[in-house]
Amino acid sequence: MQTYYNPEDLKKFGNISEFQKELADKFFSYYSSVFAEGALTAREKSLIALAVSHTVQCPYCIDAYTSDTLEKGCSEAEMMEAVHVAAAIRGGASLVHGVQMMNKAKELSM
Repeated sequence: MQTYYNPEDLKKFGNISEFQKELADKFFSYYSSVFAEGALTAREKSLIALAVSHTVQCPYCIDAYTSDTLEKGCSEAEMMEAVHVAAAIRGGASLVHGVQMMNKAKELSM
């Protein structure tokens, strides 16, 4: 089946520097710094990345961070819980914007 997303393209991510090396180098340097051990462990950061991957619906990121979290010792239950946290925040963000709709509807109804 043809899709827009080719799993093989994930392996080519490093090639983005081919068209703009300076900016790619800066991005990869920043990216490496973000995922280095700090106030959060690399394991915690990987779980966050997995959750965010679902909210931005990036199949490449979901693939990469599913592998990464497993490699860092996360259980399937922890991974799914992280995804549910992301889903709850995303759903809540959509619903809270309902207040904006309600305000506008009330304004137009007056």
